[in-house]
Amino acid sequence: MIAFQVSAWRIAVAVLAVAWTLDARAGTICEERSDRATPIAQAVGLAHKVVAALDAAGARVALVARVGQDLSKYRLRFSHAAFVVRDHAEGRWSVVHSLNQCGTDRAGLYVQGLGNFFADDVFAYEAAILFFPDELQARLEKILTSVTQIKRFHEQRYSAVAYPFNTVYQNSNQWCLETLAGAMAPAGDVATRVEAQSWLQRAGYQPTLLQLNAMTRLGGRLFKANIAFDDHPGEYRWSDRIYVVSVESVVEFLRRRYPHDSRRQIVTLNDS
Repeated sequence: MIAFQVSAWRIAVAVLAVAWTLDARAGTICEERSDRATPIAQAVGLAHKVVAALDAAGARVALVARVGQDLSKYRLRFSHAAFVVRDHAEGRWSVVHSLNQCGTDRAGLYVQGLGNFFADDVFAYEAAILFFPDELQARLEKILTSVTQIKRFHEQRYSAVAYPFNTVYQNSNQWCLETLAGAMAPAGDVATRVEAQSWLQRAGYQPTLLQLNAMTRLGGRLFKANIAFDDHPGEYRWSDRIYVVSVESVVEFLRRRYPHDSRRQIVTLNDS
């Protein structure tokens, strides 16, 4: 009987490990690999196309997103968003974003080139660019080029499925969204994560709903240090409703706020 119980537990653990696919590789910084010559060439090629699109639009700051993993089962395409800044101290068209630190429960802010941004284990060489109104670009530029302001809305405690209206954890897209809130709100209204989330709720931001059953949630919590659900309200968790900040939800929010002054452009490696 004891042997049977152990075997059943092992089977359950194996199922849980396989079941959990919503990992955080799309927004993770990890060790360098030696087998990346071809992917890097493709990443640089995509980066050149994105830079051409940014320059053609006359942008100074934009949102850029990559396809870090296959999220089609959740009806999502892009997994990880970042800001890209034309005139940055680290170089022209620098990417500024929050990255999970190699599968741990921590995240940090990083500045890197577009080539590196698209070389981090992408699933498809495709990018989404969201162009902002001029006034919002100017406000974001001040935040993203300031050593102090850039950290204002960042949380080191990371969860890929962080609840959008709780400050316990944060995922990479959530940092972008809360930073946007700080730039979009009237001056002085939003200076903390609590204020950013409150403003986003009032402004009508709608997070993405993931239907994740208890088995899937348990698998994520057991096997992924960068997955946590304890920040989600109980009534949502127990009804398998997990709300997250996705790239699509950020883009949709901005397009509703600026219906005539925001524009999304998709760039692929095969574009002529």
